[in-house]
Amino acid sequence: MTEPLSENTADVIVVGAGPAGSTTAYYLAKAGLDVLLLEKTVFPREKVCGDGLTPRATKQLVAMGIDISEEAGWLRNKGLRIIGGGVRLQLDWPDLASFPDYGLVRKRDDFDEQLARQAQKAGARLYERCNVGAPIVDDRTGRITGVHAKLGEDKREVTFHAPLVVAADGNSTRLSLAMGLHRREDRPMGVAVRTYFESPRHEDDYLESWLELWDRRGPGEDRLLPGYGWIFGMGDGTSNVGLGVLNTSDSFKELDWREVLKAWCASMPEDWGYTPDNMTGPIRGAALPMAFNRQPHYTKGLLLVGDAGGLVNPFNGEGIAYAMESGQIAADVIVQAHARPTPASRELALQRYPRVLKDTYGGYYTLGRAFVKLIGNPKVMKIAAQRGLTHPLLMKFTLKLLANLTDPTGGDAMDRIINGLSKVAPRA
Repeated sequence: MTEPLSENTADVIVVGAGPAGSTTAYYLAKAGLDVLLLEKTVFPREKVCGDGLTPRATKQLVAMGIDISEEAGWLRNKGLRIIGGGVRLQLDWPDLASFPDYGLVRKRDDFDEQLARQAQKAGARLYERCNVGAPIVDDRTGRITGVHAKLGEDKREVTFHAPLVVAADGNSTRLSLAMGLHRREDRPMGVAVRTYFESPRHEDDYLESWLELWDRRGPGEDRLLPGYGWIFGMGDGTSNVGLGVLNTSDSFKELDWREVLKAWCASMPEDWGYTPDNMTGPIRGAALPMAFNRQPHYTKGLLLVGDAGGLVNPFNGEGIAYAMESGQIAADVIVQAHARPTPASRELALQRYPRVLKDTYGGYYTLGRAFVKLIGNPKVMKIAAQRGLTHPLLMKFTLKLLANLTDPTGGDAMDRIINGLSKVAPRA
């Protein structure tokens, strides 16, 4: 491992110890680089999330050496139960060479901590209660060379220095904004709103997705909203119940989504327990930045990973898998650049990062953006739910498409169609 010049100097600074930041720091430290991982809160800490992990995210946890056994507190799930159009369809995760055939459930309040501690074990230097402010920028080159921060309970002002900085500070990503990287308005945004209930359904071994999200409040005709509801059993006596909504409809800004969630829960069978009396915490919401909504993913010494770079899958709102994958990709690029002998050759290697992201996800996310526009139309959504769910083969294909679960080589006909569509779609 590279010896630090001082405790405030490193090869790489990673801002944010969520899944993206901790994964980046883990792979960098494992490769021998000196890494500072700066987290503004203290672990364990809560984040708004569905807490359900697909096989794609599960694969990343296995690769990081996380103990995902039931004894370690993880709940496994077999697949996805889809409800809509009067139909209830239960689909197992596909059998693939590239991904496991099970997903996981874990509360975010200690999920993120497990990843951060794994990065620490690999050699990353974690600072909690470290609130990063303005970047330190070289006046001559315009490159970021470190960050200003307030550290500890006393908010002591400190500076950290490194030739490369990774922004893993989520959707708000103050670091990216300070470096002039603003959100693209032509990319979809979502909102996740969720809460927990004590419920007899807590041991459900399928993630449950409701494709029809009806607004049944007040007089007049019921409205079909552009989004989906979820129910994930946590295995600890509670269910995570929430909804994901897209900004592609007129109702996105006008509705109070917490009230919509309350009304949706009130329409559930009484014996499920999704009542105000059984609620174990407040309703919380968070933004879902999708489909590369902040670019470029590398510029002037700054790399964007996870939500900071808009890596959320527009098809299904999944963010953790892509946060971790982008972290691993960024770390690989940085490690290769670090070994180059000259600034010019290092810069050439770093410029590869956005290209790898676009090669990996660009076409698929373009398809996702088209999908988001379609389901933003309530009529299209209603027809899709009512007719699509009656065709199990079509739904198996849809599950693979929405969850991005295909074998890149040697897969079945569905895999080849999805992979082919992703390859020919523009990689914007």
